[in-house]
Amino acid sequence: MNKIFILLMVTVILGLSDVSYADSYLPDEPGVERHESIGKQMIDSYAQALGTWKTAEDINKWVGGSFTYDRKRAIKFSSARKNKKKGVPVYEPSEFFVTKAGVCVDLACFGVETLKKIDPHSDPNYLMIKFVPIQINGHTFRLHWLVSFKKDGKKYFFCDSKRPGFLAGPYDSTQVFINEYEQYRGRNIVAYRELKSYEKKRKPKSVKGKRPEDRAPD
Repeated sequence: MNKIFILLMVTVILGLSDVSYADSYLPDEPGVERHESIGKQMIDSYAQALGTWKTAEDINKWVGGSFTYDRKRAIKFSSARKNKKKGVPVYEPSEFFVTKAGVCVDLACFGVETLKKIDPHSDPNYLMIKFVPIQINGHTFRLHWLVSFKKDGKKYFFCDSKRPGFLAGPYDSTQVFINEYEQYRGRNIVAYRELKSYEKKRKPKSVKGKRPEDRAPD
């Protein structure tokens, strides 16, 4: 009986060691199932959305009920970086509105560019977070994107693929949010940047206590 049990355990372990990415939990996909009842709006096009939505909360409501994380696309992004190939194009907001699926940077682009159009005074920015890298089936995951904006002198954060439909805030500063978010994700953050474009490069904001080599940009 003991020999049979041991053989079964070895079989299970060997099987788990060769799990494909389709069966693996990717770090930036939603941690909980989205609620289908959230964000159901009779809006047929992105142009109509721009004429209807007024605030980040309106965008957030739609995201909560519509966004789906695209696991295959996440692997493509990782593979392109690994093999130093030309990057996978980020969805334009109008394209994302139709597909309703993508990865963190697609969702962040949708949030920032849409908020710029409907409420530019909220000062929307891309928040790029650099985690200590992890590998899943040979693919490296390090960067994560979401959106920051201001309201009544406070900072807010949303369009996060990890928790679509969730609006975090108010915070006195981005650093306070980063400290909290690091605990939420259970992953060490070594750098972050607030940017006007996901394509722009600049010196990262250092995280207290991290080594200089950890803070180096990608």
